[in-house]
Amino acid sequence: MINKLKKVAARHRRAERSRFKLRQFGDRPRLVFTKSNRYLSCQIIDDSKGITVASATTLEKDFPGVSKSRKDVEAAKALGKAIGQRGTQKGIKQVMLDRSGMIYHGRIAAFAEAAREAGLEF
Repeated sequence: MINKLKKVAARHRRAERSRFKLRQFGDRPRLVFTKSNRYLSCQIIDDSKGITVASATTLEKDFPGVSKSRKDVEAAKALGKAIGQRGTQKGIKQVMLDRSGMIYHGRIAAFAEAAREAGLEF
């Protein structure tokens, strides 16, 4: 249990460090990716105004039909496509990816590639 707590604390430290750098050196909105035990979600946040510009989650009723799980790689691809379309509808082209301290692999990589294909640049 202690090792799990250390692992979570280390991820939180990485997330805070990367968010500080993104806020410090970036004037573009952040594309934040979040995983829970059952669902995936993402938001485009404009830190200069302090508002959420667009959001998408696999919890939505009209989420595109994917496999049984709403948190696997296929769901991440569909989520990336959805947030890319919503962001471009709002006039956002360039964003910075906020991985929340997680490594760029698996679901996060699939999400990012789908968002790029949908029109977001980062």
